[in-house]
Amino acid sequence: MRVTMRDVAKHAGVSIKTVSRVVNFEPHTRPEVIQRVRASIDELGWVPNGAARALRTGLTGIVGIGVAELRRPYLAGLVEALVTEANQRGMQVAVEPTLRDPERVRRILEARGRAFDGVVLIGHDLPDAVADGLGQRPVVVVQGKQEQAGVDRVDDDVVEAAMLVGRHLAVMGRTRPAVLGAYGGSPSAAPGAGAGRIGAVLSAALVTTGIDPEKVPVMPLEPLADRRAGARAAAEVLSRHPEVDALLCVNDEVALGTLATLAARGVDVPGGVAVIGYGNLEDGWFSTPSLTTIDPGRDRLARTTFDLLVGRLDGTAPAHARAVVLPVKLVRRESTLGTGAG
Repeated sequence: MRVTMRDVAKHAGVSIKTVSRVVNFEPHTRPEVIQRVRASIDELGWVPNGAARALRTGLTGIVGIGVAELRRPYLAGLVEALVTEANQRGMQVAVEPTLRDPERVRRILEARGRAFDGVVLIGHDLPDAVADGLGQRPVVVVQGKQEQAGVDRVDDDVVEAAMLVGRHLAVMGRTRPAVLGAYGGSPSAAPGAGAGRIGAVLSAALVTTGIDPEKVPVMPLEPLADRRAGARAAAEVLSRHPEVDALLCVNDEVALGTLATLAARGVDVPGGVAVIGYGNLEDGWFSTPSLTTIDPGRDRLARTTFDLLVGRLDGTAPAHARAVVLPVKLVRRESTLGTGAG
């Protein structure tokens, strides 16, 4: 049976005109009404007619997503979550790989109002030249590298992540960790991660567990924080610092490469060395041993991103920029707890 706007209005207990106002992002509709209409749209599976909406409102119903690359599993998974969320709201997306080129980012942002109603940037900072034009159409930055005035953003709580890791080390009695990459940042960070020092967030977490951050080895990962880099960095750590009893990896790709090196060298995990990743890739469930990791909650990041974006489009957002920090979860598995964990 085909679901119509009339069906949505009846289900939500509002008029057809109210449903139209919500799906066309018209202002001056109460937030609780918008929420009720969207819930009915999701439950009934109704998809608004994008072509008709574009003619009435000048909106395309298309959101641009700028992402550095799609070959990295975490980024691909986050994009998929954003696409799914957009579809549930009757919107479409155009995914634009930027290859970390500022000029490509600039072109995506300049397409707002023509090709895109708004833009989502994953892990990027905004070029200074476009900062003054951000009020024209909304931009939401997801897991950006630094705060920027006037831009809505969504981040996972890296402070909480570092504290969870620190407490887990303490519970396991591990006092000699090493860090592979710039651990303590989001997994969508630039791939060449790590500058030979521990970030302030992780440093503070280690101090609370009695570990001196100055004595913790840090292995930079260049040019790409992937499995190969993790395998190489783990081998170097074992050679330089054989006393290490835990490896904290900037992302799950690095952690999976680390596990391969440890297995090849006959190092017991976690008996000799525990391994912790970041990103909660599905591969971590099936590695041997399975991987303990920080789960940043991709679906929640996607849902909050579109809440912010749609709030700008329908006029319900406040004038000031919003920064939402979402909780994370430590997923404990065999790489820290041993066989049978998880």
